[in-house]
Amino acid sequence: MRSVKYLEQHVTPSKIVCVGRNYVEHIKELNNEIPDDMVLFVKPNSAISDTLLSVHQEPLHYEAELCLMVKAGRFEAVGVGLDLTKRQLQSQLKAKGLPWERAKAFDGAALFSEFVPLSGELASLSFRLAVDGELRQSGDVTMMINQPGAILAELGTFMQLEDGDILMTGTPKGVGQIVAGECFTLSLYQDDRLLISHSWLAQ
Repeated sequence: MRSVKYLEQHVTPSKIVCVGRNYVEHIKELNNEIPDDMVLFVKPNSAISDTLLSVHQEPLHYEAELCLMVKAGRFEAVGVGLDLTKRQLQSQLKAKGLPWERAKAFDGAALFSEFVPLSGELASLSFRLAVDGELRQSGDVTMMINQPGAILAELGTFMQLEDGDILMTGTPKGVGQIVAGECFTLSLYQDDRLLISHSWLAQ
């Protein structure tokens, strides 16, 4: 089983729950419709990796996201992560009305920074993704269509979250293709204070 780092310990999530179409501008950049209901999907533990792949059967796209770890049914810790996507395959599956798992749940499809204890207001959290020093994505909790508390409540209506499970809260505009050799740096802020910064070199 794969693990993530929290307070110098390794935590093993049983699953990663992801929210799709949670930022209006990202919905527009992919020419999608704003959904009437919350879009949710799951990545398995086996999707977790420390290696940022640029290709997995086809070129991969990056999506930077705010990530929340659950303990005792509440948000315990916060980090940032990359949700990797086979965009061409995802588009084909969506066109046929089929599930996205082949495009979203493959091995290596989820990368995470370390997690730190959650303190203060969720609304004060923001994140930025730079690729080779160029800002590509920037998002914060206030930009989300579905706020973290509402997502947690919705999940509670049909799914049990185990301690250590991770919620990926969606991505803002600016997604794109990963190119081997690029350096991805993802940073988490509370107000203007840097909490975490993590870098990956695309393989």
